[in-house]
Amino acid sequence: MPLELHAVDSGAPTSDGESTRLPLLIVHGLMGSVDNWRSHIKQWQVERRVVAVDLRNHGRSPHVSGMHYDDMAHDVLAVLDRLEIGRCHVLGHSMGGKVAMTLARRHPERVASLMVADIAPVTYQHGHDTVFAAMRHVENHAPTDRRGVDRLMADFITEKATRLFLATNLVRDDEGVMRWRIGLDEIETDYDNIRIGPGGDGHYLGPSLLLRGVQSDYASDEMLPQVREVMPHVQVVTLDAGHWLHAEQPEAFQAAVNDFLAAIEA
Repeated sequence: MPLELHAVDSGAPTSDGESTRLPLLIVHGLMGSVDNWRSHIKQWQVERRVVAVDLRNHGRSPHVSGMHYDDMAHDVLAVLDRLEIGRCHVLGHSMGGKVAMTLARRHPERVASLMVADIAPVTYQHGHDTVFAAMRHVENHAPTDRRGVDRLMADFITEKATRLFLATNLVRDDEGVMRWRIGLDEIETDYDNIRIGPGGDGHYLGPSLLLRGVQSDYASDEMLPQVREVMPHVQVVTLDAGHWLHAEQPEAFQAAVNDFLAAIEA
């Protein structure tokens, strides 16, 4: 039974004469949410309908045990059904890229094109132990402001950008304490299912794009054969960025997506 995910739907495009373009579905990565994509949504909704989802245990969606890619793809498919979207372009970052690959493998008739940002269909050996430790450290100390949260996370995470990204998951409770709104227990418990490859098997034969950061090791040259196993017709674009390339190089990221979509919709 799929969950009823929180989703943001831009509705019809704001420009004239563009309603024939297929919608774009955005799927965020681990510890991300719809909120991380609002500036991109604002740009893309001018020309097409844009839908972004909060995956289970993220953002404003329900918390539940289990982080299997087949289950998460099923959740996303239910959003498309609910919004009566028969076919769309799908863009997924990191963990969301694996969800997108699973959706494309399981239901290729619903995916007009597949765009994957800085992830490969492999099992990763490195993990998020430091991130989990930092978030638990915050949880245990119950800070009352974001500056206090940042100081606590800095005990574990040196990169300011990573701390700022994680801080987007904070909310203030009724007692004024900063709390994580994500399902941290559920994510950490089932983390092994996040590290593995996407669900489904075989190829997605539609047009596809891999966007990767030159400073990231999530989609290295050594992983390209596995990428092409899933997406035989993939185009590869490398940006001067790290793993959060859509935040680090937003204009270049948007341009690469726009060029890809313009070519296949011409």
